[in-house]
Amino acid sequence: MQFVDEASIIVEAGKGGNGCLSFRREKYVPKGGPDGGDGGHGGSVYLMGDDALNTLIDFKYQRFYKAENGQGGMGRQMSGKAGEDLHVKVPVGTTVIDEDTLEVIADVTEIGQVVLVADGGRRGLGNIHFKSSTNRAPRRTTPGTEGDRRNLRLEMKVMADVGLLGMPNAGKSTLIRSVSAAKPKVANYPFTTLVPNLGVVKLGLHEHFVMADVPGLIEGASDGAGLGLRFLKHLTRTRLLLHVVDVAPFDESDPVDAAKAIVHELGEFSPALAERPRWLVLNKFDLLPEEERETRAQMILDALDWEGPVFRISAISNEGTDALVQAAHRWLTEQQCLENEDEEAYAHEQEMRRRMEDESVARTEARLGRKRKPRDEDDDDFDDDDYDVEVEYAP
Repeated sequence: MQFVDEASIIVEAGKGGNGCLSFRREKYVPKGGPDGGDGGHGGSVYLMGDDALNTLIDFKYQRFYKAENGQGGMGRQMSGKAGEDLHVKVPVGTTVIDEDTLEVIADVTEIGQVVLVADGGRRGLGNIHFKSSTNRAPRRTTPGTEGDRRNLRLEMKVMADVGLLGMPNAGKSTLIRSVSAAKPKVANYPFTTLVPNLGVVKLGLHEHFVMADVPGLIEGASDGAGLGLRFLKHLTRTRLLLHVVDVAPFDESDPVDAAKAIVHELGEFSPALAERPRWLVLNKFDLLPEEERETRAQMILDALDWEGPVFRISAISNEGTDALVQAAHRWLTEQQCLENEDEEAYAHEQEMRRRMEDESVARTEARLGRKRKPRDEDDDDFDDDDYDVEVEYAP
């Protein structure tokens, strides 16, 4: 399955039906009056959240969506049939943006959520509405109005509770493979992961959370370097960030510099995202001699001046991963309970989401603005939004 997380479409609501100009003509009924009926309202276009979809690939092949026009009015005071509304299914986690005004129309975050994106045209009135004591035979009607037509941009962000971030080859894909049923590609070279991967981490009956692995970040990711800018937005849906750091990189680079670079890119992309709770996960401890492990870990923590939660793991051997997922699950449960009971905590969470959304949209539009000119000059049909993705859930 191809993974497409951005798409541009055109939606057009139906036109309202015209009013009818008609006079009553029946045998033995002299001088029948006006009896022109009204037209029908045009159909509207709605977007509806559907959990069966996990990509915007369908919108690559069909970009135009139009609702049905309303039927014109008829004689004998018969109104025209209203146009059928059009319901377009989109993945849960889709943000709808008006490309012309850059207005965020809606955020589809729930299954079955319905959003009106194009309102149908109003019906026209038949001449029956214009009769009066001084105008017994009106020849006036009104036409139906045009329906809304909008250019929309759809942006899908994966819905996950926990997001993994780190440099390429930090071990994020290995970690999500070890704690869930997701099977992303793992190899000993940078940028093995090209698309987000989702995995459901199950801890027991009715106890689980969703983990997201996004492509590795590099310095300059917030300005478009590597794959970071296109996929950093997926982390804005998460509640907790796990910052995976390779304590024994094969290129002998400094783990501290790598960790600081990630923090910098987060802040550049979205200051609100940088404020999200973030835990440090020191990975690949199995590559270090036992007598050096604690020394290396403490050196990294001191250099980063880290005071938050820290976990020492080896994703490939599952060492320490159970304690990590148990702690993450407890934290998520506590946060959910807090928001349910405390209105202030709930309001703060909603405000954080709004800020991240605004900052993400601004970054995306800046990127599109830089690319729009060369794209208009080049008619190549290649679409760099197309990749393969696998979303698997634990049985």
